[in-house]
Amino acid sequence: MALLRRTLLLLLLIVTHQFLQFRIAFGSVNEEGQKQEEFYEELLLKPLPDRKLLTHFHFQSSAPPSTSNGRHHHLFPKAISQLVLKFQVKEMELSFTQGRWNYESWGGFDPIPSSNAKPPGVELWAVFDAPQHLIDALWKNLTHTLSGLFCASINFLESSTAYSAPEWSFPPASGKLRYGTLPREAVCTENLTPWLKLLPCRDKAGISMLLDRPSIYRGFYHSQRLHLTSTGSGSEGMDPGIILEQTLTVVLQPDSQRASLAHASEKHFQPSWSLSSIFGKQISGRCVLAETSNVYFLLDKGLVAELEHIHKENEKSEENVLISEKFWNNPSFELSAKPDRIFIEESSLLSKNASVLYKFEIEKYGESEPFDLGLFWKTPVVWLCQQAPLHANRFLMGSGNERGAIAISLKSTQSSEGFMGSNSNDERCELRVDVFQVVPWYVKVYFHSLQVFVDQQPKAVSDIIEKIHVSPSKDKVSPGVMELVLTLPCSVSSAVLTIEFDKGFLHIDEYPPDANQGFDIPSAIVSFPNFHARMVFLENDSLNKSPLLSKFQEKSPVMSYTEVLLVPLTTPDFSMPYNVITITCTVFALYFGSLLNALRRRVAEEERFLKDKAAKKMDRIPLLLSKLSAKLRGRHLEGPQAPPASSSFINSKSVLKVILIAGLAVYWQYYFS
Repeated sequence: MALLRRTLLLLLLIVTHQFLQFRIAFGSVNEEGQKQEEFYEELLLKPLPDRKLLTHFHFQSSAPPSTSNGRHHHLFPKAISQLVLKFQVKEMELSFTQGRWNYESWGGFDPIPSSNAKPPGVELWAVFDAPQHLIDALWKNLTHTLSGLFCASINFLESSTAYSAPEWSFPPASGKLRYGTLPREAVCTENLTPWLKLLPCRDKAGISMLLDRPSIYRGFYHSQRLHLTSTGSGSEGMDPGIILEQTLTVVLQPDSQRASLAHASEKHFQPSWSLSSIFGKQISGRCVLAETSNVYFLLDKGLVAELEHIHKENEKSEENVLISEKFWNNPSFELSAKPDRIFIEESSLLSKNASVLYKFEIEKYGESEPFDLGLFWKTPVVWLCQQAPLHANRFLMGSGNERGAIAISLKSTQSSEGFMGSNSNDERCELRVDVFQVVPWYVKVYFHSLQVFVDQQPKAVSDIIEKIHVSPSKDKVSPGVMELVLTLPCSVSSAVLTIEFDKGFLHIDEYPPDANQGFDIPSAIVSFPNFHARMVFLENDSLNKSPLLSKFQEKSPVMSYTEVLLVPLTTPDFSMPYNVITITCTVFALYFGSLLNALRRRVAEEERFLKDKAAKKMDRIPLLLSKLSAKLRGRHLEGPQAPPASSSFINSKSVLKVILIAGLAVYWQYYFS
């Protein structure tokens, strides 16, 4: 009977353990049978025209409203939930970026560059659900918390001179929004490791296993982004639901494996690659805590059109090899793995050019058969990525350390005519452009000097600028903010905005250690509200379970960032204080050293030292002979006598030194006073 009880108890413990593991892996279930917490991991691979590869990691964690007050979660990171509750954050985005997105070569109209291409350094913006008078205090506390959480200098944004409050030009703009950037912040592994700790499996399992540090940081561009949205709670006394998106966008250069082939000298031949050759690792299964784990391979519209053109020239067949059953062995390229599903962009119903998306499910692979997707090109391919309506650049004008000007240049892209539609030649057709720019307080901008040039012709500001909001800077208090809404004709080829400024002076304590390098002006944001970066695929049940594809279907305005400007300011000669301190310390050292040496010297000890020194100079043999002769004569041996005037000479020499040094000190004090 006792053995039976022990067996039943053991079985009960095993069942309880398995049930707890099931709840942890798939989220706890509430009374209504709905999952409370979910986690998704996805990876998007996309070849770029300039022989590079875009890798976009997308992780999403969600926690619905609960009564735990942020004290316990199964999958969702506890630090993020406590941050949302403590600082009443409604929406927030934090990005760490190294490098600059190349809009001309990598495109600017797709959802990835519009949402994930960020300015160099650190960018942080947050919308608070709190009274207006508490927002600044919550922002300062939030910056300190994020600084400690991600091992960065985000706490420098606490100062009112480092952040601004956009009114309407920034996409999530509202009266409770705060925005700040640190263009010179260096991004390294210390920022990536805390970011990975927010994932349930970290980088130990699933798609995150590919995040090899050397492979990521040797890329041309990488940006890690964290975006959270707080959803309203159903009733009072419950914590709000939170959706956390973690994305990592990296542009890498695959190593070409065709050096020995005939096409290796071809400039337009795309390099072949695989996951193991790029990251040095393979995916050995999915994260057990993830609802879905998928890898996508995307061919954009320009590449699909070029591949179809090559296929027609070869005249192999009339069927579309990109979506056929034997697509992995077509005349253009070859994939090393067979995809589970193929998605075609919805625009293909109206036009022949449409993006093609291949889906690979990681749950079918494991340690015995790891997933290692590879792409092998067979023919050279040349194409262009889809561009934004206007390409934005920003540069400085003027010379010297007193005055200057900022210019924003907007140039039409070749693909803008297709965006404008058939009414591009209509005089009533207008293109709306929003410009948001923040200028530090030491760059004193004269907003009345704003000038507009359209197609190299000066235009009245009132004819082009539909709406403007200006917040002048205050010395050592707040930066200057300029928000513009431009209405340009659809047939515009170029437009330039110029505004003049004066360079201010800083206190010596306000200069950074590398002041001679210059001071940064953050990137300006240029957005096109009438154009939306969106990719809609044919309806499928799997689309609802993919946060990445659902994000592509959302309407987000096309947005681009300009360059960071480096402004040289008048800097003092930092070596002059060093020289003054050095010579002053030298004089004081000589004065006090000689004075103390003269005061602490003793005459009797010096005479004894001279006697000992003279005795040591005598040879031993003469000394022994003198001692022997003295004993024979019955006399005592006397040591060498010092000159009688030595004591008085030493005393007078010391007094002269003291008098001379005291005179020099009095003259020095009188001269500098």
